[in-house]
Amino acid sequence: MQYLVNVIDSRSNSGTAEEGVAIDAFNDRLRAGGHWVFAAGLADPTVSTVIDGRGDEPVFTDGPFVEAKEWAAGFWIIEAADLDVALKLMVEGSTACNRRLEVRPLLAG
Repeated sequence: MQYLVNVIDSRSNSGTAEEGVAIDAFNDRLRAGGHWVFAAGLADPTVSTVIDGRGDEPVFTDGPFVEAKEWAAGFWIIEAADLDVALKLMVEGSTACNRRLEVRPLLAG
């Protein structure tokens, strides 16, 4: 099963060089264990655009879709046998990136 792991942050561009090294090492362990699918950092939510195409004309709005003190600053998509395995892996991920993580199962498509 695949899981989306959101990296929760409250500061823009807050990653340190040491965190980058730890994250790279963690990513290597995910690859070696067959858990790696994809990962990326995300730009600050203030540069996002919200699109609402439900009406006759699309509406484009600057900024995040919701005001919040914290946001997703990056993500992993991982492969794990079950939620227990995903959670165990991401304890190490949280330590590596020095941030809280949200783990959510991806729905089968």
